[in-house]
Amino acid sequence: MPSKTLHFPSPRHLSQLYAGRQENLAHAEQALSVKLVTREDWLKIEAPAGPLEVAEEFFGFLHTARVQGMHIRTPDFARLADSFARGEGGRLRALLDEPLVVETSRRSVVPKTIAQKLYLKSILKHPIVFGIGPAGTGKTYLAVAAAVSALLKGEVKRIVLTRPAVEAGEALGFLPGDLREKILPYLRPLYDALQDMMEPEELTSLGEKGLIEIAPLAYMRGRTLAHAFVVLDEAQNTTPEQMMMFLTRLGEDSRMVINGDVTQIDLPRSKQSGLMEAREVLEGIPGVDFHLFTSADVVRHPLVQRIIDAYERKRGA
Repeated sequence: MPSKTLHFPSPRHLSQLYAGRQENLAHAEQALSVKLVTREDWLKIEAPAGPLEVAEEFFGFLHTARVQGMHIRTPDFARLADSFARGEGGRLRALLDEPLVVETSRRSVVPKTIAQKLYLKSILKHPIVFGIGPAGTGKTYLAVAAAVSALLKGEVKRIVLTRPAVEAGEALGFLPGDLREKILPYLRPLYDALQDMMEPEELTSLGEKGLIEIAPLAYMRGRTLAHAFVVLDEAQNTTPEQMMMFLTRLGEDSRMVINGDVTQIDLPRSKQSGLMEAREVLEGIPGVDFHLFTSADVVRHPLVQRIIDAYERKRGA
């Protein structure tokens, strides 16, 4: 039977390509109809000519992805192996032809997973993008990074970051303190992301000039957001009316990213989530793209993914 031996930079590098799990190699053997043998820094593929070529392309893809800084975990490996088995290797290879690096003032932001790369590529391509999935998948961080990069490049004139203040029922006047003190707890994650990407003096200056605005969703009503990069976070806590109001703020040369986790809805039980309705209503409309993350895409501490999985099993029981 034909065979091909692939060599990699080190045993550790090779192990990282299949997340260090022998069961992943077994999955690839079944999906790609090949036999795989690995020792040290080499991988031997045994198969008829067609499957052998596909398997070689698959591991070449994994190698390139790892070199570009992406982490390959068991769910990534399985999904990619199945995709190559279905003949989708060409589409996936196109993801790596142009490495995505988002430049901000303080750092270069690189997608850590295939899912993040697909999400970021969608943000750069579509006027409106929905990122739906659990916490820890990088939805907000990548959206803010894309917004900062677009502002610094002159692609937009301002950034608008917003969240619904559901816990206060948007009735901010009943909370103690001035306006900044009232809204800060709800907007803190957006501030944190900005501070990670911009120097404090620069962030303060742009805020004072009105080029960066962070405000509760209620403050978007009646406005047209032109030449802006707008990020709506925690969108699962919008009502259908709020979501429609927000989407119709889209102005000339603007982009919107709407993020949320439909398993963390804090609305009263009698109210439908605007994010869930938008997915039903807007699916398939040109210019609007939906990117779905799962617990397998969590890039925080590995225990976070296991916690999410445990809760999902409980809810599904």
